[in-house]
Amino acid sequence: MKRPPIYIALLVILLATARGACGEDFDRGLFVSAIQDPQVLSSREAVKCLVEFASGARISTIYIQVHYANRSWFKSRIADSAPYEGCVKSLREDPVEFLIGQSHAAGIKVYAWLNLLSLGGNKDAPLLARYGPGILTRNINRKCSLEDYKIDGQFFLEPGDERVRGAALGIVEEAVSAYPELDGILLDYIRYPDKDPAYGHTESNVKRFKETTGFNSTDECDENWRKWKRDQVTGLLELASGRARELHPGIGVSATGCMPYIRAYYEAFQDWPSWLDRGIVDFVTVMSYSPYPDELERWLLHAKEKAPEFKKVRIGVGAYKLSGSCGIFRSELEISECSGAGGFAVFHYGSLLDDPALGDVLKEPCRAIEP
Repeated sequence: MKRPPIYIALLVILLATARGACGEDFDRGLFVSAIQDPQVLSSREAVKCLVEFASGARISTIYIQVHYANRSWFKSRIADSAPYEGCVKSLREDPVEFLIGQSHAAGIKVYAWLNLLSLGGNKDAPLLARYGPGILTRNINRKCSLEDYKIDGQFFLEPGDERVRGAALGIVEEAVSAYPELDGILLDYIRYPDKDPAYGHTESNVKRFKETTGFNSTDECDENWRKWKRDQVTGLLELASGRARELHPGIGVSATGCMPYIRAYYEAFQDWPSWLDRGIVDFVTVMSYSPYPDELERWLLHAKEKAPEFKKVRIGVGAYKLSGSCGIFRSELEISECSGAGGFAVFHYGSLLDDPALGDVLKEPCRAIEP
């Protein structure tokens, strides 16, 4: 299909802004899921294989998932730390400490990846046992059982709930305090569900909205209500980022942002460009997981309009959607390298193990051409 002249002109501008994509200042990241099979943190050999793979793929940052669905891969009093205990028994030492040591020896940074507002499908989550479903964000429909609170197969916590905020800050504090050698943290799932975005109607959230703002309407078309929800997301992130920096001055802080931007702002209630402008995070990792390179290019052009200081953005590339599609994966890496962003982050390591050809693409020489 022939592309219109305006599209070509915009793409030329996008490519022309690329600087140093192949250089040391371009960060190549890799997400490593704690729940992939086999689990990376469950054996010394698996950790060593990860680091060896990352070195061969010129990965500069590993994002290791250590908190998911209120389960933790570090010692915790807030989350279920059975996964951590199982890994310690298997490795005979702390699994995250071992990964950090192996990675640093190879010149690779390690960020602790924390999923904060999703409980996944974990109905036995300690937070639910402690507080009940009142901490789960909800729409206005009647709830007859816990299952009725699920959104797209997950339980989502309410970002403005003080109990949720206390738990989220506690998780950040535990992770940062446990591993002083961490290079950074990646705060994930700090957002509202973006599937039919009529959420936030918990008793505590609605009460705080009315008392704090003086407005009464919680209609989804009311901008005061929508702004309130956006402020709850940003407020939680600001608290979490501040706690991490207080405990570990100099630690890198990133958060994931939805893509395209319109989805982030109007459905997930994330104003992630403002997070960069205000210095709440050092960089945002945008979840630009489109399997269509043309669509990815359009998303990035729009994102650059919202976040001109694009070096503070990392481009998420969804390898998990590209099994058997090495050409598309290669194209999306090229687009990311040429976008002017500060790096990319491939999601995720398990997908590269499942399709080794994708991993081979990641090991290819840098493809971006500097002007």
